[in-house]
Amino acid sequence: MPSGYRRDVGKTGTDRSAIRDRVEAALVRFLQVRRAHLDLIDPALDDVADAIEALVLGPGKRLRPAFAYWGYRGAGGDDHPEIVTALAALELLQASALIHDDVIDASDTRRGEPAVHRRFERIHRRAGWRGEPDAFGRNAAILAGDLCLAWSDEMLHSSGVAPDAVARARRVLDEMRTEVMVGQYLDVLAAASDDITVERASKIAAYKSAKYTVERPLLMGAALAGASAPIEDAYSAYGIALGEAFQLRDDVLGVFGDPAETGKPAGDDLREGKRTYLIATAFALADPASAALLRADLGAAGLDTARVDRMREIISGCGALARTEDRITRLADEALDALARVRLAGEAGAVLSELAAASAHRRR
Repeated sequence: MPSGYRRDVGKTGTDRSAIRDRVEAALVRFLQVRRAHLDLIDPALDDVADAIEALVLGPGKRLRPAFAYWGYRGAGGDDHPEIVTALAALELLQASALIHDDVIDASDTRRGEPAVHRRFERIHRRAGWRGEPDAFGRNAAILAGDLCLAWSDEMLHSSGVAPDAVARARRVLDEMRTEVMVGQYLDVLAAASDDITVERASKIAAYKSAKYTVERPLLMGAALAGASAPIEDAYSAYGIALGEAFQLRDDVLGVFGDPAETGKPAGDDLREGKRTYLIATAFALADPASAALLRADLGAAGLDTARVDRMREIISGCGALARTEDRITRLADEALDALARVRLAGEAGAVLSELAAASAHRRR
């Protein structure tokens, strides 16, 4: 268990602040059992368990289980520990996506700590093993990400939730995993083909992040509760709009965010050459000379602070930042309008409204 990890994870009840702690408690229990299993196979796998625990149990918003939980409660589902365990499996899917994303982007950090592939590079260097540390780091991280993906299935199926409810949830989870993987491929394809259109960027945002951040978790909770079609439709409309707003906020933070808050270097998306909605909008709005400078520097090797600052000035000066902020606001409003179409049980409607504001306007 990583140092500094909060141990006050034994809360019960349905109050809003307890859900995050209950999700973390479920993850702690599951990962302790998985660590013991790995140790029986070979003590060398402690490094794998350490890396996964550091990521999964480290700082995180737990947004996906939160959306899923309140989607479940809003559809009339009763609170019980098994449901929280089932929904905590989404954090393992998220960990898999983050590990693989950092490998693809060659990111150095994640949440202020070394990315998993960099962590394994350091292990290789310290041990003085044969071969290239970076190749070992990539290979180990890919396998760790695959393991998290497998464990997400295992955590759902071993949660204790009734098999018929698990089967309903599994159909949503299957869609979710397909969408995030094809979205990631489309992102890689856009970078390779230099396709920087707003339409392509919007589709990538929808499938790589938006749907699996909000819509699918909500629908997974709804499936576990056996929700009605009107509630599912409202969740889908809310989730698609808010999920895109969430991703657009990520895009803004990836260029203009404070490293002390984001845990990533300043302008990291520019160094990685990401073709986001913000960047695509900048290409659409900038004058030809500015667009040429932006294209030359986007993802360029050895991009220094001065060139990052110049790119930021172009993005802001052409109106792309303001247009993206306007779209975030409109999408958040659309999400709230969709939510107002149905009557949800208990306090779920109020909580989902608050989550919409927190997701669209967060600073990290």
